[in-house]
Amino acid sequence: MGFARNFVSAVTTAVCLASLLAGCATAPPADDPDAVAEYKENNDPLEPTNRVIYDINDSIDSAVFVPIAKGYRFAVPEPVRHGVHNLLTNISSVPVLANDLLQGNLDGAGDTFARLAINTTIGLGGIIDVANDWGIRQHDADFGMTMALWGVDPGPFLFLPLLGPSNPRDLGGYVGDIAFDPVTYMTGPNWRLFSYSRFGAKAIDARERHLDDLEEIKKNALDPYATLRSLYNQNRAQQIEQARQAREAASGAKDDQ
Repeated sequence: MGFARNFVSAVTTAVCLASLLAGCATAPPADDPDAVAEYKENNDPLEPTNRVIYDINDSIDSAVFVPIAKGYRFAVPEPVRHGVHNLLTNISSVPVLANDLLQGNLDGAGDTFARLAINTTIGLGGIIDVANDWGIRQHDADFGMTMALWGVDPGPFLFLPLLGPSNPRDLGGYVGDIAFDPVTYMTGPNWRLFSYSRFGAKAIDARERHLDDLEEIKKNALDPYATLRSLYNQNRAQQIEQARQAREAASGAKDDQ
């Protein structure tokens, strides 16, 4: 818990300090409606700060994470990498289950619980996604999405050190998901080693899975930062809308009974 709390605190502090140093983007004049509409859609008043952090992240990524991810892809066969990803996803199922319940998505909670039970036992701890083969699909649910369904405003777009695209609501959601994770409360050197190892494995797994996508963006996009911002906002809006539809479907089914 101490590691996670200190990490998030460091990220938040870095964002605040960078904001004070870099300032805010200047809003376009009111007599330019297209520019005003684009400014509002981007929701990025801290753009100068965010671009500085993006450049720093990109330099660290190119020097450290890309070589590690490429080495991981080269050294570890795809079936083994797939099994590692399945295992990490299964270990992270408890926060998903908690958010399913908080979002009122009882069907999703049932699927998450079933996946956790099936994959942990028959799937050898989650290495084999047996539940998926049985038609029980994995879905996303995090506390940022939950707060969105509760009506919490996302706040301005943020590009966070190491974590990348986000916003204040999703940063708070990241902290909330740490609180839902049982591993957070495990003590002792073995559990700390497990927690650090899982954190590193998730980072390497995520970076390897997006190697080609990010390389394509950096190669072809005129403005990679703006492209990542747009993709993040679109993806989060889609995830939240899907969660909203799932909640409404569960509510409708309950009313029909």
